[in-house]
Amino acid sequence: MLDADDVRRIALSLPRTVERELWNIPTFHVAGRMFVTVPDDGTSFAVRCPKLERTELIAAEPDKFWVPAHEANSSWVRARLGALEDEQELYDILVDSWKQTAPTDLAESFDN
Repeated sequence: MLDADDVRRIALSLPRTVERELWNIPTFHVAGRMFVTVPDDGTSFAVRCPKLERTELIAAEPDKFWVPAHEANSSWVRARLGALEDEQELYDILVDSWKQTAPTDLAESFDN
């Protein structure tokens, strides 16, 4: 089963990513902008997701994705690690959030 160490390993494999502790939890940044957090229980993670896409994503897979009430107005979504199909799905989710956050030239030059 996937865990917070898998999130860390994959996130740090992406170009110019650094880990910082904020709010007593690990967060991952590209070019100074955060693209993933791992809440303290380590069973889920949060990534950037445009609000319109987020609604569709949650409706399609509510057991996998959700938004806590305090993040309802943000452009973030949470994913349950135990509900992901495999490491490739985790990778794809993290890369998508990274690409939304990275500078355009860096994101466009990344070949995954």
